[in-house]
Amino acid sequence: MRRNRKAFGKIMMLLIIVFFYLPIAYMIVFSFNDGKSLTNFAGFSLRWYEHMLKSKDMMEALYTTFSIALLATFISTVAGTIAAIGLSRSRKIVRDLLSQINNLPIMNPEIVTAIGFMLLFITFRIEKGYMTMLLAHIAFCIPYVMLSVMPKIKSLDPNLADAAMDLGATPWRALTKVIVPQITPGIVSGALIAFTMSVDDFIISYFVTGRGVKNLSIMVYTMSKRVNPSINAISTLVVVIITAALLIINLAPALMARREKKETVGRRIGLLPVAAVCGALTAVVIFGGIEKGGADRPFEGQTLHLYIWGEYIGENIIGDFEEETGATVVMENFDLNEQMYIKVANGESYDILVPSDYMIERLIQEDLLQKLDHSKLDCMDKLSDAVRGLPYDPDNDYSVPYFWGTVGIVYDKTKVDIKDLEEQGFGIFLNEKYKGDVYLYDSERDSFMMALKNLGYSMNTESEAELQEAYEWLVKCVATMDTEIVTDEIIDNMAQGRKALGLIYSGDAVYVMNENEDMGYYMPESGTNLWSDAMVIPKNARSPELAHAFINYATDYDGAYDNSSYVGYTSANQEVIEVIYGPGGDYEGIDAYIPRTGNENDEVFVYNEATKQTIGNLWSRVKVAASNAD
Repeated sequence: MRRNRKAFGKIMMLLIIVFFYLPIAYMIVFSFNDGKSLTNFAGFSLRWYEHMLKSKDMMEALYTTFSIALLATFISTVAGTIAAIGLSRSRKIVRDLLSQINNLPIMNPEIVTAIGFMLLFITFRIEKGYMTMLLAHIAFCIPYVMLSVMPKIKSLDPNLADAAMDLGATPWRALTKVIVPQITPGIVSGALIAFTMSVDDFIISYFVTGRGVKNLSIMVYTMSKRVNPSINAISTLVVVIITAALLIINLAPALMARREKKETVGRRIGLLPVAAVCGALTAVVIFGGIEKGGADRPFEGQTLHLYIWGEYIGENIIGDFEEETGATVVMENFDLNEQMYIKVANGESYDILVPSDYMIERLIQEDLLQKLDHSKLDCMDKLSDAVRGLPYDPDNDYSVPYFWGTVGIVYDKTKVDIKDLEEQGFGIFLNEKYKGDVYLYDSERDSFMMALKNLGYSMNTESEAELQEAYEWLVKCVATMDTEIVTDEIIDNMAQGRKALGLIYSGDAVYVMNENEDMGYYMPESGTNLWSDAMVIPKNARSPELAHAFINYATDYDGAYDNSSYVGYTSANQEVIEVIYGPGGDYEGIDAYIPRTGNENDEVFVYNEATKQTIGNLWSRVKVAASNAD
């Protein structure tokens, strides 16, 4: 019986280890994947490590993560230890009160702490960036240090320090030679927790940073919105750094004890191994990956602040632009137009934004954009006629198109009958033949566009009755079809043929079709969303002349080709479109790359705040219905 219990315990331990470490092993294996897929291994390659090391953004994020973690760990450990020692000498009522206060940040939801820090920095007009992130990390790490040190202090003889001073020690000597050595295990434990919390933090960091300063958590979050296997590479590098630090922390005491034949030496190792290893490895990576500037160039020393969708720019365009102009590009990412709007409306300064059509219309209406100086632009005649003079900016006074495309249906040609698509259009999402085999995209605008178009209405309708009918259409879809509502995970999932069909952006369909020849893209004749994202300059931009230079560069052939070939969305540059889609091009023959023009039912979204709020509320109810159906 005892043997059986031991065997069962070993099996459970093995299963627990597999449960915790299998995802990490999976990530490490796929960091060496030759293909772009995050789920299909195409062969061994170091291409994503090369991409990571050449990426300035990734290297800076790595530097920010570990430099802030090390500084926050050191400062919070010193401050937390001193505070814990001082608290132990305080009156009981004070000690109890401060202990409860110390526990509040630990017990609080992290989002509450994050918003509190953000409001604090806004109130005192502190510009968000590296220092605000560091201050926030120090603040939330100190309670963890105190929580680790306090039990060790409580276990000490309260007369120990007095005895040392009676024997001639000064208060400082009594503290450093008597008290601290006794509580070193608690200090080290608190420091390790602080370091881990700092490296791991996303939510607080996301709300307190600015000016393009990102740690790895923020970087991975923005990268994960689209298919980018460099996530695996940089995550593997972090695992290696942390593992090396932990090995040294655990092995060094034993090695030093052997060498010096003193058991106490190992206890004093402190945080040095963490700082040494992480600092050295980070320095090697950072200085190996970031190239230095060259000779004088037109905008030497100037900085361009770019606010753009995550994973929405080519691999080389930023570095090449910096090399040519001498400017520094600070790039921040957003994942919702509304997220971008809040920052701009609250006065945060950027030189270039890349919002969508309806949001550009809103920014123009609210006088948040400055008119472009067309005398400084040499790119307008390079644009496709289809993206010039769109309804939201008829004379291109404020915007220069960046990417454009449509919303359609990606489908598996081995599972979906093309006749069903031609006869039913978006109505195929109600065809129970495909029940449980359908993706719906988590976008209120595009989901309602699909429903409205299938019902024969304009996607810009203001009729409450028509919107209610579209809502009922969507509820029926999620309630009867076992529909899975997803975001950008649809890209890799459809590339692997995991479902029969889904609602998708044309640029994402390009990637899916390029990865899997069984996939197709269909746009119903009832019409769809002809969307456009464009570059605009906010009214409070600090470097408008540099912004014009970047617009020219991003729209010129080299920059536009780099963007479009890497991201997969349709370029605004007509020559790039012809080359990429033409013979020998990156996306030769993939019809999703060429947006449909000439269909009178296709529309561009028009901004209407009241309608937007109505659709937002109705879409929330659709998602509730979907969760109830599950």
